[in-house]
Amino acid sequence: MTTETLTRILICDDSAFARKQMARSLPAGLNTHVLFAGDGAEALELLREEKADLLFLDLNMPNMDGYEVLERAQSEDLPVITIVVSGDIQPEARQRVSTLGAIGFIKKPTDTELVQNLLREYGLYPPQSDLTCKLASEDCMTASAASLAKDSALTLPDYLQELANVAMGRSTDLLARLLDVFIKQPIPKVGFLANSELQQAISAARDSGTYSTVCQGFTGAGLAGEALLIFSDSSLAEMAQMLDYESTSSDSVRTEVLMDMSSILFGAFLKGFGDQLDLNIGLGRPAVLGHQRQVSELLQHHRTQDEQLLCIEIVYTLEGKNIQCDMLVLFTEASLAALGRYIEYLAD
Repeated sequence: MTTETLTRILICDDSAFARKQMARSLPAGLNTHVLFAGDGAEALELLREEKADLLFLDLNMPNMDGYEVLERAQSEDLPVITIVVSGDIQPEARQRVSTLGAIGFIKKPTDTELVQNLLREYGLYPPQSDLTCKLASEDCMTASAASLAKDSALTLPDYLQELANVAMGRSTDLLARLLDVFIKQPIPKVGFLANSELQQAISAARDSGTYSTVCQGFTGAGLAGEALLIFSDSSLAEMAQMLDYESTSSDSVRTEVLMDMSSILFGAFLKGFGDQLDLNIGLGRPAVLGHQRQVSELLQHHRTQDEQLLCIEIVYTLEGKNIQCDMLVLFTEASLAALGRYIEYLAD
């Protein structure tokens, strides 16, 4: 396939914000027709109809994720060049997509220079393109304007879900490298709820088991809230072993395991979240809310408050291990105005 015939690009991502970011990252001079798919099944249909030559593919999507799209495209021998664009930057994720036929991997958030360099590396965007076309990238994609217009009505949770997805990728990468495991990437849940609704809303509350929980407050640039790590007690022994603790027979060891996990996940997530908005978010001192208790007991202090919270929930699952934990990032009601301003600036 030559660069002269490579004119059709498909961007597949369940996040409308991410699709828009990727489209804006296409370099000037890449005069293409751009199509968009909101999930893997839609992308496969377009590929089967041979409507795209180059696919920018997200991994973390509902119903059919990027791994399955790659598997189907490979098994059906669909004629497309695929570059993965993902917040999941674990070494194992990169290796898996390469095995499944992706020619490249771009970590989110994308930028034009990074995309341009990768396309040049594979001969898909020759140097003379800069000389032959000085149009802005938006002008080079007039054929896709109608498709992009569909994505314009984004809500605050839409933006936050993609920011959380990228930040989650930072925290899972750190944990995966530390423990030498692969961590399954969920789709972050983002929503507004009252304090009193928190226990009913989170995934861990649907389990009858007992949990241990650590809480850590955060502040910075008009934002404030707390992060909660809700760790299943049935997972603590295996987690302690992976972190080189001898046993979890005492509360002090269980506390150390919780502190280690919260330090890794809270720090990396909030830094990844803040970096995307060009903010510094500081963490306060962690506090253990309890050991071997029901979720309703651990979250009792939230039930007495009427404040509306913005909640981001991520369920971390280690592949091949009996380890799962819930991380909740709760922004106060007073933080919403500041969040809206920062995201408005990001979206411009």
